[in-house]
Amino acid sequence: MAKKSKLDNLSQTHGKVEKPITLDQVWGNDGKRKYGTLDPVEYDQYLKNLGKSDLQAHAVKVNLVPIDDRQTLIKRLKQEFIKHASQFKTRPKFKNNKDVSKSTLDILSEGR
Repeated sequence: MAKKSKLDNLSQTHGKVEKPITLDQVWGNDGKRKYGTLDPVEYDQYLKNLGKSDLQAHAVKVNLVPIDDRQTLIKRLKQEFIKHASQFKTRPKFKNNKDVSKSTLDILSEGR
């Protein structure tokens, strides 16, 4: 019987080092804890399926003062959701400097 080599049990990775952007990401928070999702379409559907009292309870859960007007409350919840979700999206990286104008590159390099 042949002995299995240790190399047969190895798996391959992509080799990229993914760096966390925010302190929450360093602690392992992927942003889904507060709202349950980071997808705006999914969150919109969730809000549509809630009754008025459930909607107000959800507002309290995400630290908003619940108001009586349903449409205004949904609008405020969506605004807060978009602000929250944008914190967990990675910034797009340019493939090469030809995609960006020189003035844009100059502005971006000022913070270095």
